Amino acid sequence: MNTEEIIWFDKNLDVTKVRNLRGGNLGNLLGMEWAGMTGNSLSIRMPVDERTIQPFKLLHGGASCALAETVGSLASYFCLDPEKYAAVGLEINANHIRGERSGFVTGTAVPLHLGRATHVWDIKIHNEAGKLVCISRLTVAILPLNKLSKD
Repeated sequence: MNTEEIIWFDKNLDVTKVRNLRGGNLGNLLGMEWAGMTGNSLSIRMPVDERTIQPFKLLHGGASCALAETVGSLASYFCLDPEKYAAVGLEINANHIRGERSGFVTGTAVPLHLGRATHVWDIKIHNEAGKLVCISRLTVAILPLNKLSKD
């Protein structure tokens, strides 16, 4: 994939526009916030605090997966015509490399495949010192809005 290519459906999309996409969701509950974007990557950061740690006071692996799925799913959504398609997580895997006890971690999604029916994202989560915390791969299903159940 060309690293200079703008992959977003809205070619003028920038982080100031996407910051307005808020609402009651898991990302908000875990304190996630926009960190940045380029023409072909999206970054979101999350605090390592009482919402995101496990009993040993380390970043919970599930919180890392929630960050990875959030940044990858939103990146897919921004690649699509929002009046025609939705992006939903299909499969995720994660390798937890290092434990974190405080501060913020940032997940950055870069596309590996942007197809008609699926997208595959490489997501790396780093701590504030730039050290790798987690590597994740997310496969996202692209669904026509008229096929989604309204129930």
